[in-house]
Amino acid sequence: MKKRQKSRNHHYRRLSRAMVLTMLLVSLTPMFLVSLTILCQFHASYKAKIYDHLSELVLKHSQGIDIFLNEKLADISFLAETFGFENLSNEAFLRHTLKTLRSHYGRVFVDLGVINANGLQVAYAGPFKLDRAQYSNAEWFRKAMKIKYFISDVFLGLRGLPHFIVAVKENWNGEPWILRATIDFGTFNRLVENIHVGKTGFAFIFNTEGELQTKPPMDTILDNNMYMELMKDRKPKGNRVNIVIEHNTSGKKKIYVSTYLKNGDWMMVFEQDYSDAFSDFNRTRRVAVMIIIFGGLGITMTVIILTGKMINRIVKADEEKEQMNKQIMQAGKLASVGELAAGIAHEINNPVAIMMEEAGWIGDLLQEEQFQNSANLEELKRAVGQIRTQGKRCKEITHKLLSFARKTDPRVQDVDVNELIKELIQFSEQRAKYARVTINTRLQEDLPFVRASQSELQQVFLNLINNALDAME
Repeated sequence: MKKRQKSRNHHYRRLSRAMVLTMLLVSLTPMFLVSLTILCQFHASYKAKIYDHLSELVLKHSQGIDIFLNEKLADISFLAETFGFENLSNEAFLRHTLKTLRSHYGRVFVDLGVINANGLQVAYAGPFKLDRAQYSNAEWFRKAMKIKYFISDVFLGLRGLPHFIVAVKENWNGEPWILRATIDFGTFNRLVENIHVGKTGFAFIFNTEGELQTKPPMDTILDNNMYMELMKDRKPKGNRVNIVIEHNTSGKKKIYVSTYLKNGDWMMVFEQDYSDAFSDFNRTRRVAVMIIIFGGLGITMTVIILTGKMINRIVKADEEKEQMNKQIMQAGKLASVGELAAGIAHEINNPVAIMMEEAGWIGDLLQEEQFQNSANLEELKRAVGQIRTQGKRCKEITHKLLSFARKTDPRVQDVDVNELIKELIQFSEQRAKYARVTINTRLQEDLPFVRASQSELQQVFLNLINNALDAME
């Protein structure tokens, strides 16, 4: 019995695991696949949005800086073409011109200088002592003498401060001369400092030699090798913006957005930590993952609880089925016993009938004259009467057995309920006697007949009587 119970418990545990795994697989797999697809699509869309935003930001500011430089170059060119060498070489006129420029543009223009073909600054207006300065050996001067319009890189020069110049070459009496203006480095640097995104996003400018043209943020470690790779591998093509995802020398993942300025002489680079650029997406992804995890846990708990309830119902159904099988087997046994009892009653009924006939014949013989004077005549008559009485009783019992053992007849007919109950009580009197139970009846007289199956009602009332006797025993 214990082995069988152990086997059944093992079967239910295995069934429970199979149901849990199946329901979890059916429930969680679509949820994970849909969630993963949505996250991937959202990541792709968010990535494209970030790239477009940064590209537009860098391109817009680079164009703004180019416009700024070209405007300043146009201002100097206008002065050189309008007033010429004769007027601008006059320092008083040059100082007045610088004052006029500052009244219109603020402190963007630091100073002005007129330089002849020999590199001598013949006129100067500005805050530094650069009168009669010699620039013949200066690299910017040599480059400016080769072209009409020139914008230098940021350098220290004679003043020892970072600055850059815009210059225009003109001719006077067959000799070239240059009008140059120094652009305020702070004003120019603020144009780039305004490009700030997130916590780590900043921009700067460097030239083809990898030299910075603007001041980077404090505590910033620049990766010059990466910047030179950006400059070397990607040549300017119109307003093209390049985006590169790389790890810097410290191993941190970065986004580099770059574009060219000043006809390819400078490159503007926007740099930002990858995690900072995608911080909103990462936060959304963490929330989504938490929702998926807690949703999965909720589904798992629900599946486990429902599986437990289903297993309990299956166990209960199996127990009821087993109990029903036992009852069916017991009913089969009872049916067999009933058939056996019917056979026995039938076999007994024939000898009892013969015995009754013989008793009647003996009674008839005792009426003859030859037995009238017998001393035991009365005793013989009493014995014959007793045989008839007990034989009649046996006949009634066998008839009841035969009636009860008949197959159930579901046919609906008129049934006298009181008479049916009385017959069943007589059938159970012997058992009640042995159990020391008295069966009392209070049956209402003149009850109408009931339309029902007599055999089925007989079984119902007999079960009630037997249950009552079982309860009293």
